[in-house]
Amino acid sequence: MSNKNIYKIIFYNQGRIYEIYAKHVYHDAMLGFIEIKDLVFGERTSVVVDPTEENLKTEFEGVGKTFVPIHSIIRIDEVKKQGIAKITETSTKEGNITPFPIYTKTSGEGDLQ
Repeated sequence: MSNKNIYKIIFYNQGRIYEIYAKHVYHDAMLGFIEIKDLVFGERTSVVVDPTEENLKTEFEGVGKTFVPIHSIIRIDEVKKQGIAKITETSTKEGNITPFPIYTKTSGEGDLQ
C-alpha cells in the first residue's frame, strides 16, 4: 500500500451526509468509534472556491483527529486522488439513508420489568 493513498470517508451526521478525505483511518480503541486523522482539504489555487468545502474546513479547523460513531459510517474508500469534500442535505424524498436506530433510556420510560 502506498503512503500517497488517502481515504474518502462518507458518514451521516445530524441529518446531513459528510464526505471528507483523510490520510489515516483507524478502528479506535474507543469501542464503537472510527478515528479519522490528518484531514485533507483542497488548496486554494484557483479563483473559484467551493463554499461547502470551505464550511467543512472551518468546522474541522484545529482538529487533529475526530471520532465518528461506527453506526454513522456509510462508506470508507481508499483512493489515489482527493476529491472535493462536501456536505449533502438529506431528505426522505431524495435519499434512502436511514440512520441506525439508537436506544436511549429516559427516566421512567422503557423500563424492563
